[in-house]
Amino acid sequence: MVLELGLVFAAYAAKRMVEKYSASPQKISQDKQISNLENSVVEKTQLMEAGQEVTQQQQHYLKMSVVAMGIAATRQFFITSPAFILLNLATFTYIAIPYFKQVEKTFIKKQKIDGYVLYFIADTATFALGQYLVAAIGVSLFHVSKVVISRAQGHSKKMLLDVFEQQISQKVWLLRNGVEIETPLATVKNGDVIVVNAGDIIPVDGVITNGMASIDQHALTGESRPLEKLSGDQVFAATIVVTGKIGVKVERSGPETTIAKINQILNNSINFKTQTQLKGEKWADQWILPILGVAGLSWPLIGPVGAIIILTTHISSKIRITAPLSTLNYISLAAHKGILIKDGRALEALNQIDVVLFDKTGTLTHQDNEVVRIIVSNHYQESEILTYAAAAERYVAHPIAKAILKKAEEAHCTIPWATDESEYQIGYGITVSLKAEDKIIRVGSARFLLSEGINLPEEIEKAEKEAHLEGHSLVMVAINDQVGGAIELQTLIRPEVIKVLKQLRQTKVKHIAIVSGDHKQPTKKLAKSLGMDSYYYNITPENKADIVEQLQKLGKSVCFVGDGINDALAMRQAKVSISLQGATSIATDVAEIILMDGSLTQLPDLFEISKNLESNLQSSFNISIAPGVIKVGGFFLLNFGLLTAILIDGVFFLVGIANSMRPLLELENEQMKPLELGDKLAKPTVLMSDQSSSQVAPKAY
Repeated sequence: MVLELGLVFAAYAAKRMVEKYSASPQKISQDKQISNLENSVVEKTQLMEAGQEVTQQQQHYLKMSVVAMGIAATRQFFITSPAFILLNLATFTYIAIPYFKQVEKTFIKKQKIDGYVLYFIADTATFALGQYLVAAIGVSLFHVSKVVISRAQGHSKKMLLDVFEQQISQKVWLLRNGVEIETPLATVKNGDVIVVNAGDIIPVDGVITNGMASIDQHALTGESRPLEKLSGDQVFAATIVVTGKIGVKVERSGPETTIAKINQILNNSINFKTQTQLKGEKWADQWILPILGVAGLSWPLIGPVGAIIILTTHISSKIRITAPLSTLNYISLAAHKGILIKDGRALEALNQIDVVLFDKTGTLTHQDNEVVRIIVSNHYQESEILTYAAAAERYVAHPIAKAILKKAEEAHCTIPWATDESEYQIGYGITVSLKAEDKIIRVGSARFLLSEGINLPEEIEKAEKEAHLEGHSLVMVAINDQVGGAIELQTLIRPEVIKVLKQLRQTKVKHIAIVSGDHKQPTKKLAKSLGMDSYYYNITPENKADIVEQLQKLGKSVCFVGDGINDALAMRQAKVSISLQGATSIATDVAEIILMDGSLTQLPDLFEISKNLESNLQSSFNISIAPGVIKVGGFFLLNFGLLTAILIDGVFFLVGIANSMRPLLELENEQMKPLELGDKLAKPTVLMSDQSSSQVAPKAY
């Protein structure tokens, strides 16, 4: 029997020698191409096909393991002819080759003893004792674990490929000799001029050469109000043209853009991982040396069977399968709820979080606006100002225009039609002619009216300062070269926020705060209205990360929820980082968890899933320990043999698998539930004023 084991080792050594000396240059070149392919996320289809090939190979070995176990059982109990012995040796060697390669990689190349090395000793010793079926089962478990973990990783990779499709268009309008030509972004060079229209994302860093526009930069700066920019002003990649049309002279594109530089800084600070190390593997590693030492010392005293049984009490035989399977199933459950988990460790760590920090703009609030008041001047009425503003904004599709039109509809205003000859100067403002009333209406910013030679009344200037302090926008309305009034607008809290925060209070989270780049008054007002524990204002991206670090030094486990480039450094520093689908690509790149519906609705479900995963993994741990205790006790008290021990392992293995499948039962229950429309139809909540809030104002830090 020892001779047979020697033949297995000799066959493996021969195969490795053949592989080493028969590798052709063409094969090496193909391997490099495959490696390059795996490191690229550009060719989605090729990546998926490569993953399918790996899975097919693993499934092949899994099927061959079943064959090898059948042959081993037949040899051990029924047929012992020389031909069948050779067949047993051949099939066992065949399925053991990947197993031996893993052990060789770990023990010889990495000079490390892990679960694979420990089970290699147990399985080969079992084979040498003539327990061929038990040995085949042990090797088969290696292939089962590989398939399960591969499927978990493949599932995560596939979802990532679906999420991280490019968020900036790869086609741009290049201005050549006065003509706009659609061209790939990759061909754009420094000095070229591209045209960016309202609603488009600016794909490069550059300077405006002509035109004017209102540009949303909150992804970069965290500032909620769009900035007005004109010829000569700097613009940045990934910011959005809310209104207007501009020509941009390219200063930096592709890898030279501001976003790419931030990306590079972050990437250089990350210790890349070859694979996700699941909690079950960590548990197994902690048991290796103690079990190996006890087995080695007991061999002369209790014999090889007892020593092998002690070796097989190592929990890796169960946990290396059940823990990844549990994690995979909870990731699937999260995906069903609209939550993408990029790293299983983040889901586990979420259960220890006691501080949650929220970015303000784009995370707690969205880009919709609501009219809060109308300021009148020069004897005009509120209804007149609203009607004229709506007439001017009728053809514009930005959030402010929509809010004004909605307010006019609610007030039952009769909106006059502008003439077809009207000139729409979309940028800082809009100018339209109302032929029926013989009036020229100008709607826009204070800067726009001043550029048109229209001075602001004192009450409008005062209202503008007040609006700025509140973090609100103020749209001026002029009638025939005279300011008639202004409309004040504010952003809206996401409709789900209050309910989400209430549910978070029922978890282990003890402290919830806002971190914002906005000034004090709007940040304080929002924090007060939501009942936040604290708030941070005028915070730069670097300082956001410093806040996270300071809390961590106080022993806090911090989760950061953000959506912009200005949140990326803080998200990297936090123990768990969460972003929303539709956020900037840098935020979704850095975030370990993404809420795929673009809202915070599923955040409490995420914490609940983390709690359930922790409980499930603890159950898996207990289930993995139990058979070892029973086997050792049975060996000493009831004279258990290796076959009885492996049967006990099998029973508890099935129990562990059943425990790992519990999330799928919850998933089935979720799918059977009727659709609940309450949350989907909830109305947006307006920021409460200091006077109307009954909450105690939180302390500013």
